[in-house]
Amino acid sequence: MAAKKVRSKIIHKTPATKPKPAPIELNTRGVSSWKEAAEWLRARGIEDIECITPDLAGVPRGKMMPSSKFTSNTSLALPSAIYRHTISGEYPDETEEFHYDSRDSDIKLVPDLSTLSAVPWETDPTAQVICDIVDTEGKAVSYTPRNVLKHVVELYRERGWKPVVAPEIEFYLVAKNDDPDYPLKPPTGRSGRAIQGGQGYSIAGINEFDELIDDIYHFSAAQGLEIDTLIHEEGPAQLEINLRHGDPVELADQVFMFKRTIREAALGHGIYATFMAKPMQGQAGSAMHIHQSVVDIKTGKNVFSNADGSASKEFYNFIGGMQTYVPKTLVMMAPYVNSYRRLTPSMSAPVNNAWGYDNRTTAFRVPVSNAQARRVENRLPSSDANPYLALAASLACGLLGIMKGIEPTPPSDGTANEGSVDLPRGLLEGVSLLETEPALREIFGNEFIGMYAGVKRGEFETFMQVISPWEREYLLLNV
Repeated sequence: MAAKKVRSKIIHKTPATKPKPAPIELNTRGVSSWKEAAEWLRARGIEDIECITPDLAGVPRGKMMPSSKFTSNTSLALPSAIYRHTISGEYPDETEEFHYDSRDSDIKLVPDLSTLSAVPWETDPTAQVICDIVDTEGKAVSYTPRNVLKHVVELYRERGWKPVVAPEIEFYLVAKNDDPDYPLKPPTGRSGRAIQGGQGYSIAGINEFDELIDDIYHFSAAQGLEIDTLIHEEGPAQLEINLRHGDPVELADQVFMFKRTIREAALGHGIYATFMAKPMQGQAGSAMHIHQSVVDIKTGKNVFSNADGSASKEFYNFIGGMQTYVPKTLVMMAPYVNSYRRLTPSMSAPVNNAWGYDNRTTAFRVPVSNAQARRVENRLPSSDANPYLALAASLACGLLGIMKGIEPTPPSDGTANEGSVDLPRGLLEGVSLLETEPALREIFGNEFIGMYAGVKRGEFETFMQVISPWEREYLLLNV
């Protein structure tokens, strides 16, 4: 059958006097200008916006305001004292290096518009944005966590390099507990039973909390946060989220937001999510493993690999720096008394400063990879750490190793966790090591180290005021 011939039809249109501008593409996360921010908020019907920033503990602090105020050049200020209080909200006594601003003067919030996103768990249309902190003259405040990490990244940039990281964050789901004197317990899953330990990589363990995990995925997608994988870990109702590799500041922002997201999702299902390093006695602790590599900014090539694919001098010096300095910065990766309960022998955590190829008993593991993906995994940080400070400390240690040409020990082939503990055994020892290392003062500055050490000592003194069940059980009638 012959096909019919179709005649084309020419339509003459009168050209418009002025073409309409193309509508702005509404990204899930981030805009590039205040004009785009106003359009983004308008298009989504956003009523309120949370301007937040991490304090020393990584707790979101900031202000909420109507979205109309946010886009009208409103100046946002906070008192500098928010960076000088402990996790329990107390203010330590002044020391030679830890002191308060005599006027408690303002520091200013500067929104980073690339972090603008929705707050999907709020009933009213709400957005959030992460802010940097500057002083009244617009200079970055050096002791604030996001600026600490930015400074370390800048030290790499000055050498023509860019660090790349990929965090893995472990956490527990626990039944609601309004009395801190009682131990935490696993929550009840969909089976009606509390999940037990020994469920590493169990799909059934994940399925126990299907609806909660769906909410985590949905909340994350609504904020432009990308989860690479999710697994069940060894502890009862202990999960792990792995993030895709990328820029350290962006990944710290994601961990900062993920912690908030996971807590909110859990609360919506009547349970808690906790990032305590050691929430349950006798169970594995929760880590924040950090995969790290360094790329050349101009070529994009991995600095840890030579042209022939072999490991470079910088790779070995990075490991040498980690071995030398991570024990002295451990208090930035294990920041509480509870953190050191995780770092004990035979509890699924390294208690050494050894390194090895695909060896999970070492503090610094080199995963199997091709030359372009060669990296070092720092397995010491705990999930209670402020992600900005943990990343800053870990990357600074590796950079110091490269700068000073530090050679590592031979790699460990067998179990590296046998024998003595090669790390600080408690919070105060960790603080002292940070304070007394000149190379770390050159990186982080005296103001940050003095403030951080003062807060940590204050937290230790608060902890010492609490009498533990162990003391009542073994000392009450025996001493």
